[in-house]
Amino acid sequence: MIINFFKTAANLKKIQRQGWIDKLSIDNPESVADHSYSMAVMGMVLSDLENYDSEKILKMILLHDLAESEIGDYVPGQITHEKKLELENDTFYKILENLPSEIKSQYMKIWQEYQDSNSPESRLVHQIDRLEMVLQAKVYEKEGHSKESLSSFIESAKKDIVHPRLKELFRIIIEDD
Repeated sequence: MIINFFKTAANLKKIQRQGWIDKLSIDNPESVADHSYSMAVMGMVLSDLENYDSEKILKMILLHDLAESEIGDYVPGQITHEKKLELENDTFYKILENLPSEIKSQYMKIWQEYQDSNSPESRLVHQIDRLEMVLQAKVYEKEGHSKESLSSFIESAKKDIVHPRLKELFRIIIEDD
């Protein structure tokens, strides 16, 4: 049933972003839904500015963390990358199970494209994911968390962001005081 899909997606509002808890000891960090919404706004604007397929990018963003609604938010090092991919794929396909076949196959294709990072849109979405993390890190810095405690988030994003416009936005975000 479609309603089960909606309930599963809504559960992302309750899943906290684990990296902020583990590295900053934040009691009430942003949720995965918060993160996805922020990414969606960024993706909408950036895909329109850069003439990408905005519909595909928005769908990819909305689907990219959907499996976390059931498995939670694993951070690097908690489980192997391979195990995380397996768990996410299995969970994602289970979540889509009861959707009508015409949209299920579309979402599965978008999911696989994101996982493979083999298209301009999927590469952009991965970079938006990192840029949004930097934006959130700056929010936490303004709330009193030290630059040092946030540096691992900034540095990991810096090496992953290669798109010229996103690199420029990254620079502006980290220089904002």
